[in-house]
Amino acid sequence: MSDWRWEYDPDETHVTGGATPPPPVFVAEVEKRADELVRAASALHLDGTSFQGVGDGVQTTLVPGGMFLYLTVIRHQCVYVLQVTTWPSS
Repeated sequence: MSDWRWEYDPDETHVTGGATPPPPVFVAEVEKRADELVRAASALHLDGTSFQGVGDGVQTTLVPGGMFLYLTVIRHQCVYVLQVTTWPSS
């Protein structure tokens, strides 16, 4: 069983909140993609706590309706979702 997880940093309200929070369907897509990122990281780094290398830094991924920034901290065995951005409606 993997101890890998994902979480919002600093918290969900800060990352997805604001004056105009994103639609729930968009947030669901972000969380679905974050689950996929965790599965990939756990397969690549079976014991992340002993990792001694340099990580990839902040990365961007696209999801339907927008994108989000995330940081994989291998020694924490965690993918941190840092910022979400929705595309403007047309």
